[in-house]
Amino acid sequence: MKYWLMKSEPEVFSIDDLKKNKTTHWDGVRNYQARNFMKNEMKIGDKVLFYHSNADPSAAVGVAEVIKEGYADHTQFDPEDNHYFPSSDPKDPIWFMVDIKFVAKFKKPVPLGEIKKNPKLKKMKLIKRGNRLSVMPVEKNEFEETVKMGSK
Repeated sequence: MKYWLMKSEPEVFSIDDLKKNKTTHWDGVRNYQARNFMKNEMKIGDKVLFYHSNADPSAAVGVAEVIKEGYADHTQFDPEDNHYFPSSDPKDPIWFMVDIKFVAKFKKPVPLGEIKKNPKLKKMKLIKRGNRLSVMPVEKNEFEETVKMGSK
């Protein structure tokens, strides 16, 4: 099993939206490295830290689980969608997505500032300078520490 962090702006899709919907497909990712994580590495049962980005404050807010492995992101083929990618070919798609399900919402959000202050999380990719990926790997101990912080 692997561990991941997935970012979403709460006004676009929040942890409460996931809780209400129970599942969702994680579409619209247009970064090759993040795409490769979803296409090649994310597996059913992997755990996800759900992270609200561009929020006040940005924070880890809950846990999800991968329930469907990488498959073609349908939004790349839709000219009416914000994520339309004209050069994509349905026979050889460029962009991929996974499906996730709601597991838990934290009792309290874990703000980026608290993550940065925690010595157990000092190597977390999220806090590395210049790392703006919307999907990134997380070490098991980082996942567990963040969940612990959100459960207090």
